[in-house]
Amino acid sequence: MDNFVVSARKYRPTGFAEVVGQEHITTTLKNAIDNNKLAQALLFCGPRGVGKTTCARIVARLINGFEEKAETNTLNIFELDAASNNSVEDIRNLIDQVRYPPQFGKFKVYIIDEVHMLSNAAFNAFLKTLEEPPPYAIFILATTEKHKVIPTILSRCQIFDFNRIQISDISNHLKTIAKHEGIKAEDEALHLIAQKADGALRDALSIFDLMVTYSSGKGITFKNVLSNLHILDYDYYFSVVEALLTQNHTQPLLILDEILKKGFDGQNFIVGLSEHIRNLLVSQDARTTQLMEVPENVKKKYAEQAQAAPPSLLLSWLNIANQCDINYKSSKNQRLSVELALMKMAHVQAVLDAAALPQQEAVKKKISDEPVAPQEPAEVTTPVTQSTPKIPELPKPANGNGNGTSRFSKQKSTPKIPALNAILNTESTAEEKTTEPVKQVENRPFTTEQLQETWKAFAEQRKKYKAEYQLLTQEFEIHDSTIVLHLMNPVQETLLNEMKSDLMQFIRERLQNYSIQVTGDYKNTDTKKVIYTNREKFEHLAEKNPLLLELKEKLGLDPDF
Repeated sequence: MDNFVVSARKYRPTGFAEVVGQEHITTTLKNAIDNNKLAQALLFCGPRGVGKTTCARIVARLINGFEEKAETNTLNIFELDAASNNSVEDIRNLIDQVRYPPQFGKFKVYIIDEVHMLSNAAFNAFLKTLEEPPPYAIFILATTEKHKVIPTILSRCQIFDFNRIQISDISNHLKTIAKHEGIKAEDEALHLIAQKADGALRDALSIFDLMVTYSSGKGITFKNVLSNLHILDYDYYFSVVEALLTQNHTQPLLILDEILKKGFDGQNFIVGLSEHIRNLLVSQDARTTQLMEVPENVKKKYAEQAQAAPPSLLLSWLNIANQCDINYKSSKNQRLSVELALMKMAHVQAVLDAAALPQQEAVKKKISDEPVAPQEPAEVTTPVTQSTPKIPELPKPANGNGNGTSRFSKQKSTPKIPALNAILNTESTAEEKTTEPVKQVENRPFTTEQLQETWKAFAEQRKKYKAEYQLLTQEFEIHDSTIVLHLMNPVQETLLNEMKSDLMQFIRERLQNYSIQVTGDYKNTDTKKVIYTNREKFEHLAEKNPLLLELKEKLGLDPDF
């Protein structure tokens, strides 16, 4: 049996033209080599599987003019793993090797992977050599965690930031490899593999090899990738949203149960649903369609479903799904939290309609109750002057149908606009109403017993509030129609001001006297002074017997002791 070579090694790029998705890096390096302006210390940083080590090897071969399979490569190219060679002693050995010029070619290239794993002492020992190496030595440092490299190393290197590879670039590269290997692969399947790789081409090639082995010569299909990689199909989310648009919560719950029985996690479902709703919002504008990382045939499905969903409804769904995702880990019943989110999404439009219904009815009733005075024909044709108020335009409801109404709203949300004559007539009648004289209400006289009974009745209502009840049980006086309540401290004054309006309204309605006022006043109470210190005790005794003062002066006594 022949030795199998994984695609990540078999199809490793041998030139800058074969590097995928890093044109800004490869163009700079190629120009630097062609113009003989390559720095002696390079730092390649970026996520895993994006081509850092590959570009370092290409640079080492191009500056020496080596071929891909030349045996002299190992004499000029040294690759070190900083994870296992991270001590000062390892760096000293490296420095000793740098002293000797190359036996073949022009340069000795040192590629140090995972350079952030070096200790601080090793970094400091490497500084001088990195800053002023021999003219034939070039250092290429590679790391996935740039922030862990000390600033003194960063300042001595020319930094190249590698990007995550786009899904479309990975998908096209996989299609080229599949064609070269003679493997039938669906475009949707390759796109799904690229999504799962999360921007790393090496991960995508590993998944590709796995799917080739799984299909055993039958070709890579979309269904096989879904089942093997444990990914939810787009059709699940399209079915869920279609049911939610009809305000049916039964079908989404059944779909969720089917998904959970297949071994998927509830949080994965709610995260995927949030992404689906986000794509629906994005696909409603042709300018933002490119933000979706899905195949072209799936984009058409999103565009069709987005036409039936208003943006406001999608935003409400997205908010509910986001809250469910945030609270999922802390929930005791995680399945119930997902089911509750689906039920809220199904009936959120009905709740919004129910909340808007009283306001719509109030507007309709106000319009119908307004009397419309008959106008003369001449006044109708008279142009409106500048003093005539303008008719306010009512806002049109946002929807995705473009006809001014939502297909999910059962009530018409646009009230009828009243005529101009009706509005002018309403304003004139309002002015007449304000000029009418206010009817005077006769105040009935009351006795002290009636006032005390009413006061006691209000105090009983406030009995559950201890502070208010205690205040109402204190003494009060009556001066004409003003009730003066005796207060003990500023706290009671604040408490009285808070309930004064309720108290006066209660007393006025009970006694049918609207001239009654309630106020508070501090009661003069004699506070007995408490004697604490020796001086206070002496002064208290001296008030009763002044001779003690003479005795104090003659003997020179200090009352503090």
